[in-house]
Amino acid sequence: MRINRFFQVSALVGAILMFTGCKKEASRSTGWEYNNPKNGGFEKPDFVDQETGPGLVFVEGGTFTMGNTQDDVMFEWNNSPRRITVSSFYMDETEVRNLDYLEYLYWLSRVYVTYPYVYRKALPDSLVWRQKLAYNEPFVEYYLRHPAYRNYPVVGVSWDQASAYCSWRTDRVNEMLLIRRGILNVNPNQSDGDNFNTEAYLAGQYDGLPTDKQRQDLNPNGSGTRKVKMEDGILLPKYRLPTEAEWEYAALGLIGNTLYERVVERKNYPWNGSQVRTNESRYYGSFMDNFKRGKGDYMGVAGNLNDGADIPAACGSFFPNDYGLYNMAGNVSEWVMDVYRPLNSYDVADLRPFRGNVFQKLVVQPGPDNILADKDSLGHMQYEDVTIKDAVDRRNYRQADNINFLDGDFASNIDNNDWANPPSDTSATGLMYEYGRTSMISDHARVYKGGNWKDQAFYMSPSTRRYLEQTEASDAIGFRCAMTRVGGSIAGK
Repeated sequence: MRINRFFQVSALVGAILMFTGCKKEASRSTGWEYNNPKNGGFEKPDFVDQETGPGLVFVEGGTFTMGNTQDDVMFEWNNSPRRITVSSFYMDETEVRNLDYLEYLYWLSRVYVTYPYVYRKALPDSLVWRQKLAYNEPFVEYYLRHPAYRNYPVVGVSWDQASAYCSWRTDRVNEMLLIRRGILNVNPNQSDGDNFNTEAYLAGQYDGLPTDKQRQDLNPNGSGTRKVKMEDGILLPKYRLPTEAEWEYAALGLIGNTLYERVVERKNYPWNGSQVRTNESRYYGSFMDNFKRGKGDYMGVAGNLNDGADIPAACGSFFPNDYGLYNMAGNVSEWVMDVYRPLNSYDVADLRPFRGNVFQKLVVQPGPDNILADKDSLGHMQYEDVTIKDAVDRRNYRQADNINFLDGDFASNIDNNDWANPPSDTSATGLMYEYGRTSMISDHARVYKGGNWKDQAFYMSPSTRRYLEQTEASDAIGFRCAMTRVGGSIAGK
């Protein structure tokens, strides 16, 4: 009897599973089935988790104390400690290499045949190597292009150039994902404005070479097939520069320095301890990154070199931090997204802080239908700043340019005479900083983080911050890309 009862229960469970397995998922709001063209075809594509883009490492976010971890020996007082939270995100394992940037330059020269200035505009400034009293001409000639330096970090790149590289990389990766899914064929004959751009593709302004494996359009009034949409979860978010908060958080690597929710030690460097040498017995005494030990000492004594690199070392040299990120203390300093302001501890948000927002919208054609304007001659969608009229009913912002908010705008001015006679441009930085006269701070001064091969140990702390005009470059500044994490803060969930 027990055996028969067992088989009866098993058969019932199997029938239930078979019935529920065949039933399509329905909306919890309306009860209508998803993905059913008979009832309108609203789609709910399968999605598991965000794919990790090429070259990236997942950085689990959290709260931390951002700011000085050592004495402010430069007396700049621009980095008071404050508690903030950084969302999970992705970041390049290493700095962008010469090889990566040469791939970018090659693509520009191959595609923009009619617009050679695009290639010239992207060229790194190799003359940054020149010094009036040093023989650095070999680096001017060879550092970017000789294969001996292919894995070294690219330098001589301005903030503007680094940001443009990030945009290009976004499009190349998303194009590769569509090709890998069999949705597009490889198209080596792209030229000028007829090239894959993620936003143009999503807006229906780029077709490329589609295969016969297009997505099925479940809309009964549709054409039967459709392009990939952002809702499909195939395309990745944009590659971009990290924010200052993200960079500093990732550099500290606190996942290796916490006990449950307690940070047991404030780090000076991306590793535990306050020394620049490792205490691991296997590598005892080795330098943790590439920096200048003292005046005239860039790499040590022959036969006993310390960091072994007189200029930048190859990317991935030395030890990674607990996130698996290399060279977050030395080698080259790195651009981040933020506009520089010295009073950052008083005028930033405590969740995902960032200064530099200029809110924009896609340009539309004149008329009541709000049809998007055609992409430009380079294949990019056209953007413009939001207007005061666009934001008139908003509570969270009132204008496009928020770079000066609370630090440089009219509201931050303490001169009563100016309040009595407000200027026409109430967002002018000059109300706070006389750029070029008493200050080098402007709306185009961007932060760069971390030490480099020319720096001494003080600048190896992730908390240190410096700035440079976004159009300028240096032989000691490179960059790495980041990407927003969409969905949950824990990878795979």
